[in-house]
Amino acid sequence: MLIVIAALFFLGITSISYQQGVFSSFVFMGLAILLFFNKEKRFITSLLLSSLIGFVIFMVSNNLIETMTISKEIKIILNRLSLVFIIIGLVFNYLFFNKKVFWYNKKPDWKNPIVLPFHKINTFWFWMIGIVINAIIYLFFIVQKDVEYIQSLLLFCLFFSLINAVFEEVIWRGILLSALKEFTSTGYAIIVTSIGFGLLHLAIGFSIFLSLLISVAGVIYALITLKTNSIYPSIVFHIVINIGMVYSGFII
Repeated sequence: MLIVIAALFFLGITSISYQQGVFSSFVFMGLAILLFFNKEKRFITSLLLSSLIGFVIFMVSNNLIETMTISKEIKIILNRLSLVFIIIGLVFNYLFFNKKVFWYNKKPDWKNPIVLPFHKINTFWFWMIGIVINAIIYLFFIVQKDVEYIQSLLLFCLFFSLINAVFEEVIWRGILLSALKEFTSTGYAIIVTSIGFGLLHLAIGFSIFLSLLISVAGVIYALITLKTNSIYPSIVFHIVINIGMVYSGFII
């Protein structure tokens, strides 16, 4: 049953991203039926359904933003701020079920290592190496830009990177990861939040291949969050990635 719930959730994100109203309606109907008949997984089904409803509102708000006569940079910032609708949907679901919202908002604990198939690595160094490698990769693109270009995007880059990283991490590695881990399993929580995180990028024009590639980053963020019991390292990692994406031309 959990596989069906996850599949409908992924289909929902995809169909809403491509603004396929009829198909999205069938997805909502499927989740609603599971919500009614499957009492054991009602909270999880409702949580994912609530996030999809928030995502619909997010898409509607951004269609409205696109009609505004404002700069592209401000439209993108407003687009990222609209992620708050997904957060509101998730929080509302918690309140409806009278549960306390938990989103790993604690000081990082770096003592737990990440265990790979044939190696064990300190989580702090795993996190640091990941940041450095990505910074070097993006630096290759950034050094090809002139100084004026870099300066002109500085404020936009800072606002976008911070807002996008905080909101996306609160949604995926915060509220959803903690809930799915508590009520299902760690593996299921990582897979659903990572693939969902990747697919959400379809809404901003990324290809399905690139969106699924971003899901790999979601797995890394999830591992770091779970090992440190904190969302803040993944937010910092995410900010670095966002800065690189802005200056390498992936965002604007």
